[in-house]
Amino acid sequence: MPPKFKFTRADITKAALDVTREKGISGLTARELAAKLGCSVKPIFGQFQNMEEVQQEVLASANDLYQSYLQEDIPSGKYPPYKASGMSYIRFAKEEKELFKLLFMRDRSGEKIEENKKEIEPLLELIEKNIGLSKEEAYLFHLEMWLYVHGIATMIATSYLDWDIEFISKVLTDAYMGLKSHYCGEEKNNGSN
Repeated sequence: MPPKFKFTRADITKAALDVTREKGISGLTARELAAKLGCSVKPIFGQFQNMEEVQQEVLASANDLYQSYLQEDIPSGKYPPYKASGMSYIRFAKEEKELFKLLFMRDRSGEKIEENKKEIEPLLELIEKNIGLSKEEAYLFHLEMWLYVHGIATMIATSYLDWDIEFISKVLTDAYMGLKSHYCGEEKNNGSN
């Protein structure tokens, strides 16, 4: 009969997420994880085939956490929904620097941008509705805005910037209004943000 392990996959994944928060994904080794759990590496490899499998679980857990930021911030009403998505992204970068780097600053050359298009469909619909752009224009608008948001988030995650949330909100509004003016022209720019 195989030995019964003290730790579940969920326990090990949670500890691996904590190690990643502290040391980054490159610091997530079997030895570090075992030290965090207070055991040998044997229970880890009783639940996982290898460290790559652990890393995949950490990636999925980090994404779940990021999604919880969106699910909390967008319906809160603190910001308009489209702005709330950007503010959530930046807040995640500020509060979970290593997990942000794992999700959004890793080599993603094997991924296709089209695969992620479905995820942003609700945001594109907001842009279409609020600004009156076509689907194609809304996508370009979002890409330009996302580049700006990602730049701020990256500089915060790497500790290059330490802006407060009010200033971040202001600069996102400025960028949004500038893009809105560009895409719609001044005569159409009297609509709601």
